[in-house]
Amino acid sequence: MLRLLATRGAGFCVRPAGEPGHSRHSPRFSPCRQASDVPRNQPPSPDLVARPVGISSMMRLPVQASPEGLDAAFVGVPLDTGTSNRPGARFGPRCIREESVMLRAVNPSTGAVPFQSLSVADLGDVGINLYNLRDSCRLIREAYEKIVAADCVPLTLGGDHTITYPILQAMAAKHGPVGLLHVDAHTDTTDKALGETLYHGTTFRRGVDEGLLDCKRVVQIGIRGSAATLDPYHYSRSQGFRVVLAEDCWFKSLVPLMAEVREQVGGKPLYISFDIDALDPAYAPGTGTPEIAGLTPSQALEIIRGCQGLNVVGCDLVEVSPQYDVSGNTALLAANLLFEMLCALPKVRTA
Repeated sequence: MLRLLATRGAGFCVRPAGEPGHSRHSPRFSPCRQASDVPRNQPPSPDLVARPVGISSMMRLPVQASPEGLDAAFVGVPLDTGTSNRPGARFGPRCIREESVMLRAVNPSTGAVPFQSLSVADLGDVGINLYNLRDSCRLIREAYEKIVAADCVPLTLGGDHTITYPILQAMAAKHGPVGLLHVDAHTDTTDKALGETLYHGTTFRRGVDEGLLDCKRVVQIGIRGSAATLDPYHYSRSQGFRVVLAEDCWFKSLVPLMAEVREQVGGKPLYISFDIDALDPAYAPGTGTPEIAGLTPSQALEIIRGCQGLNVVGCDLVEVSPQYDVSGNTALLAANLLFEMLCALPKVRTA
């Protein structure tokens, strides 16, 4: 049974227009394997393997201990010690994986065929220290240094937003200061709280302090909510970040915005950090710090799909606290957004 669930190369191949069997009414994908392709891991089809069957890995992909030989990998970081309000994001990776059983191998909307293009697996979870936040950050940084050293692009299942700080340390050690597409209700640029300089609200302040970010290529989208001052975005803008408020996104497509973002970030390394609370809690209530009047799921798709072709070197989806959403919809939404991130990676072919 495990061999069946870890099937390699059992996905779809692209049949170019004009080939026998292709018509304008036929699907762009046919269930055959390109002979020239190296066999790669494929999510098992629900037509062949029932969805409740198998271990709970991301998209039911094989789980492996090492990033060697992988182009991209899903990684869980089940940490919520840096949470300032409702805890529970430590359970996010597990529930995202459970809901990812609904995902399939290709993306008809964008034409992306990630499993034809990349070798992908689930690397399991980083072993963190629930009783020591700084030690957890050390463990995360060391784990990601090994991942990026293997030229594997990590797609991270969080975990609270503190985890992005040590991931950025590993990214900057590999690539130098990176550009950042940060989708969130909050800027996460606080200097300290309760005397502490490390928690999920200080992530990008520490990134600036340590030179991890290319500040002229940082864009924050979806920012909103009440604040302690009349200009809560002063720090971000003073560093050169572009801050796009949620109200500037209401009732409109974000495709034009993403065209501007693409021009700003250019072809240099870009990291995507997506906090699920960027979305309105009507769509994603399962999070620790919800804010009303947020983005819609369709706008989230426009943002991520707008990154297709950019030099994306890593991604994360954080702050899913599943116990606040008994329907599982928040985790399901998170799983879909992670799949979209995979589809947007630079080596992914499109039909």
